[in-house]
Amino acid sequence: MMLPYTVCLFGHRQIENVIDVETALQNVIENILTDHEYVEFLIGREGEFDILAASVIKGIMRNRDTGNCSLTLVMPYLRVGFEKNQPEYEAYYDNIELCEESAAAHPKAAIRIRNRAMVDRSDLCVFYVTHQTGGAYQTMKYAESIDRTILRIP
Repeated sequence: MMLPYTVCLFGHRQIENVIDVETALQNVIENILTDHEYVEFLIGREGEFDILAASVIKGIMRNRDTGNCSLTLVMPYLRVGFEKNQPEYEAYYDNIELCEESAAAHPKAAIRIRNRAMVDRSDLCVFYVTHQTGGAYQTMKYAESIDRTILRIP
């Protein structure tokens, strides 16, 4: 069985220039899918970037009618309202995971722990980071510290 090429995506909660970021994401995702036989995308659901990245990936998957990738939502803990909306989540994402490392942690630390776990299992980390604060920036610094391959979206 072939192992997937795993890609995690992180960015700030708010996007300053949505159209530019969306265009850059489309190019990055298309290139990744062209270069690798099977790709697993890991994403959170914490803000505008995560929602945009998931939307771009799903759009490309529909347009390519491809079975060579999957989109996995990695939750830091069981979210309020998830069970009520679980069918919608399951219809949108190919896989939904609860990160074991972060699920038992204090909620204030859970997202950071989940982000690190996603980086640890990824071959490539894609970042939209425009300032040196916040969780996306801290996660990028962590990825650099363990020598992960990083691609920054301008």
